[in-house]
Amino acid sequence: MAFQTMYDLIRHSIEKFSNSLAFSMLDGEDVTFAEVGKRIEQVQQMLTSAGLQPGDKVALYSSSMPNWGVSYFAVVSAGMVVVPILPGFSGEEVAKILEHSESKALLVSDKLYAKLPKAAVDVLNIVIRTKNLKVLSQRVEAEGSMAVPRPEDLASIIYTSGTTSSPKGVMHSQKSLAIHADLCQQLFPIHEGDSFLSVLPMSHVYECSLGLIFPFSQGVPVFYLDRPPAAAALIPALRRVRPSIMLIVPLIIEKIFRSQVLAKFTSNAVLKTLYGVRPVQKLLHKVAGKKLMEVFGGRLRFLGVGGAKLDTATEQFLVDAAFPHGIGYGLTETAPMLAGAIPIKKEVGSTGVAAPYVTLRLDNINPDTKQGEVVAKSACLMMGYYKNPEATAEVIDKDGWFHTGDLGQFDSENRLHIKGRLKNMILGPGGENIYPEDIESVINQHITVSESLVTELDGRLVALVQFNTEQVERLLDDWRDKWRTKREAIEAKTEELRQEIQQYVNEKVSQFSRLSEVVEQKEEFIKTPSMKIRRFLYKNNLHPEPPKEDETLERAEEIKD
Repeated sequence: MAFQTMYDLIRHSIEKFSNSLAFSMLDGEDVTFAEVGKRIEQVQQMLTSAGLQPGDKVALYSSSMPNWGVSYFAVVSAGMVVVPILPGFSGEEVAKILEHSESKALLVSDKLYAKLPKAAVDVLNIVIRTKNLKVLSQRVEAEGSMAVPRPEDLASIIYTSGTTSSPKGVMHSQKSLAIHADLCQQLFPIHEGDSFLSVLPMSHVYECSLGLIFPFSQGVPVFYLDRPPAAAALIPALRRVRPSIMLIVPLIIEKIFRSQVLAKFTSNAVLKTLYGVRPVQKLLHKVAGKKLMEVFGGRLRFLGVGGAKLDTATEQFLVDAAFPHGIGYGLTETAPMLAGAIPIKKEVGSTGVAAPYVTLRLDNINPDTKQGEVVAKSACLMMGYYKNPEATAEVIDKDGWFHTGDLGQFDSENRLHIKGRLKNMILGPGGENIYPEDIESVINQHITVSESLVTELDGRLVALVQFNTEQVERLLDDWRDKWRTKREAIEAKTEELRQEIQQYVNEKVSQFSRLSEVVEQKEEFIKTPSMKIRRFLYKNNLHPEPPKEDETLERAEEIKD
């Protein structure tokens, strides 16, 4: 059923699935759909007691828990506007979001509350603790009101983290969020007996739309961890929950592939040689895939991978292993899905065909490469950027097409292949278009590489590479024969690997995409709260300083890639 408002979606699910489990915190509480309804009313009473009216903004800055969904649903079903904020934002960043969004109330978890400047909290009408839905502070006591929202009403403002410019507030209507749940159900139906395990920040549109609103619309429970999803916490949780559906970002499955699959199959010369033979490799991948399925609990029928480009070698492993996965493509501005290859991709590198309610085409197509900018029309397209009509006009043209900023290509079966971000493109010495993501995909196939970034330095292509120290150590022979300490041995091996990776990459890429140098990145890359590398910081600068907290949301527009 395609609902036109979040209000109707929420009411329908609470009534239809009242006795079913909606949310569960591992080693914590279980919450039925009926209980969600009661808690929604509780939150709404607190908000209206602080004078809030329909259309008022309510910020949600919380770690994942059952009451995150309760809080979100309480706000949007009252005709108010929810402002979900990523936990990775600093206190100063949140303060500026609160000010820019004109939020009058805040729902917040304990640890994140401690990050907030007192001045930002003191001006709010009310602050509510998400853990137990109790009032932390209330400055205004007045009689507010609620209203049944219309499809075109503003429901949410999502502040993007932004890798090259200051974050923007993406406005979504009641209809765009509600319709997206039906889009998901048409793309990959879920039903009674399914269960989700949530490991991503709920304030990210990917997890919020696909991992909260979607399962709630179908009466399917979602389980949450009470700690970060490191292996020590995640693996026991997978055994206990045995989820049938899970959403992850590429980094998670890429680490599993490199450390658990690739490392084992290249651990000695014999295995490495066998692994290089494609038919043998496929067989080994099938064996490893069965073991990986056991790690995930044995019931998994869909592993959604989105949020960034998936490494080609990892994707090939998933396809060879017939592992039940799907690749999605979308943006915050489209709530997010634009295309999906579900449940098992048949074409490595493709994000599938256009999703329901979506039309895709290419703009400014290069006649030689057949590539162009991906533009879209979608029932789930944003209303625009909050208080920023100029930025809205830059991405939504007069005919209603949304310009994604991504370079893409369609194959003979109309499947979309994303080639990279147009703003990340590097112009080669002969006018060639170089997309660093393609080169990074090759680099990241190397067993010792954790992450990489290709940038331009004085007209040269340079790769910054962060090595996996554990994998480097495994490559050491008897280091005591030549080196006094293991650190010296690792440094010597790393130097050898830098040369090896440069040669390895340059043999696989076009002449104009060859690397001039590989530089070890010893520190963590500077990232956004959604864990994307801030690329612009590394252009002509191999050792950038992290942006100051008070500059992050006001970064000058002249910063360009």
